[in-house]
Amino acid sequence: MTRFDQELSQRLESLREQGLYRELRRVDSPQTTRIEISGKTYLNFSSNDYLGLAFEPEVRAAASEAAANYGAGSGASRLICGSLKPHHELEETLADFKGTEAALAFSSGYATAVGTIGALVGKDDVIVVDKLVHACVVDAARLCGAALRVFAHNDMNDLDAVLRWASERTAKQTGTHCGRTLVVTESVFSMDGDHAPLREMVELKERHGAWLMVDEAHGVGLYGTNGRGLADELGVAQRIEVQMGTLGKALGASGGYICGSRVLIDYLVNRARSFIFSTAPVPAAAAAARTAITLARGPLGDQRRTRLWSLCASLTGLKNKNGDGTGFTGLTGFEESDSEFSVLNPVNPVNPVYSQNRSVIIPIHIGDEVEALRVAAALREEGIFIPAVRFPTVARGTARLRLTVSAAHQPEDVHRLIEALTRLNVRL
Repeated sequence: MTRFDQELSQRLESLREQGLYRELRRVDSPQTTRIEISGKTYLNFSSNDYLGLAFEPEVRAAASEAAANYGAGSGASRLICGSLKPHHELEETLADFKGTEAALAFSSGYATAVGTIGALVGKDDVIVVDKLVHACVVDAARLCGAALRVFAHNDMNDLDAVLRWASERTAKQTGTHCGRTLVVTESVFSMDGDHAPLREMVELKERHGAWLMVDEAHGVGLYGTNGRGLADELGVAQRIEVQMGTLGKALGASGGYICGSRVLIDYLVNRARSFIFSTAPVPAAAAAARTAITLARGPLGDQRRTRLWSLCASLTGLKNKNGDGTGFTGLTGFEESDSEFSVLNPVNPVNPVYSQNRSVIIPIHIGDEVEALRVAAALREEGIFIPAVRFPTVARGTARLRLTVSAAHQPEDVHRLIEALTRLNVRL
């Protein structure tokens, strides 16, 4: 073993001792509620395929047709010769779906954040981010060169104070460039499923003359009119300058996007380096995403959202006989005699009543990293797959199992999950 490999081996051993070692698990099945790993089938409660569209026949057919007509790859970046018809059709569909003038698709959500933030702000500017934003935003904020400030998670008083500081900083600047302030948050946070107070954030950014960028990665497809996102549900979408999202979660495909004004999109085409210098996404992914959007905004999407929120209500409504949330007595939200999803307190998928706690992401907080790995392994022994999430994805000592629900799950799947959690004495 070379000295290079010896040092890396020592670093890996340190990760193992801390319960932070990661390894890839080969999945030999489609992305559905059942996945096969090493010859064993698991009930999957870890996927972001919230609407169950990743294996939807129409979505797969669109990908297959695009591959047959346009090939496996795009051949070049969009600005060379790789800007294919499926890419333009996807962006037209995205803009219409989100109610914006234009849209731009990227190869991934990570590339979307890095390219967009780097294009919008630089060394004379300020970027302000929620403490719990996704790693792609954190990396983009560090790379862009702007002065970085972090506000306490969803704390609008802290954000107000930071924006006041940024305004005063701008007022002191001299020269030809007037620094700008960009605030970045997620609409639905990926690890806890809680919501950003977008109404209050919009009011603050307008009061202080800042721009706002909202990542709807875990909101699009699930909230708002036809699944447009949480900003739409709260009535503030048109007051947000930069609307970001991903195509690989509720929409079941892959890639990321920005929706906004025509000027914004034209600017990103010229200045977003992760867009300019990347080979265009494969045409199959673009066509699949476009079809998924059409399904998500139509009757099928409404049906899936109703089913999904029914399942989520069943899990988040679980209580033990003392009502303290430390055990389970059974499901709420289902008529157990029905084979289909039956909602005792139905949620209107088109105009749902806003709830700060309504989320398809249900964290099971453990704390210790090694213990989180043990609980995840115990669940695998029960035939249920929910991996442990640890540092650096979450802060040290806050390890958890990130339970996610899909509209493709059935009531009996939830029953099985609850029975396993009860046997293991694991509480939500």
